[in-house]
Amino acid sequence: MPDSLSLLLASGELIAGVDEAGRGPLAGAVFAAAVILDPARPIAGLADSKVLSEARRDALAILIKRDALAWCIASASVEEIDQLNILHATMLAMSRAVEGLATQPGRVLIDGNRVPKQLTLPAEAIVKGDAKVQAISAASILAKTARDAELIALDALHPQYGFARHKGYPTAEHLAALEAHGALAAHRKSFGPVKAWLARQQGQLF
Repeated sequence: MPDSLSLLLASGELIAGVDEAGRGPLAGAVFAAAVILDPARPIAGLADSKVLSEARRDALAILIKRDALAWCIASASVEEIDQLNILHATMLAMSRAVEGLATQPGRVLIDGNRVPKQLTLPAEAIVKGDAKVQAISAASILAKTARDAELIALDALHPQYGFARHKGYPTAEHLAALEAHGALAAHRKSFGPVKAWLARQQGQLF
């Protein structure tokens, strides 16, 4: 017997898939994307962005932007993350992505277990949705490739931090660079390692 998700996906209703990228890093904005796929133009190989190679994600992102009925990438800034906290900033980025769609969906399916309160459209959260719903897989790919591009651009400005390699995540390399070179404006000041570094600097002033 088909489950409720299968029935929904087969209903013919326009569905937007939504996912985010970048909740865990110490630097950079958090990104989200919303995608409405075109049933007449299927995209082979869609999957959770985390299981795809960088080259495959980049190739699929081009196809998604070309063949989807509608797509939008949005973000919440480092300042918004520090002001709101990462959860609420992520919800804000997701709602911005949905609001930015050129075509309004009938329903929004969101990866995870929370629905942004800002959304006015019918919506539901799908745990591990990026592996279950192709529109969410597509959104995960767009969010991930957009965020990676931002960190690669940041790497060009500050190569000593290694952003192109670790994408802002708290790797040993990143933590060592933070200690050696200090926090940038792009670092999230509310996140533990950055907050601790800033507190040590403040303490040295007195």
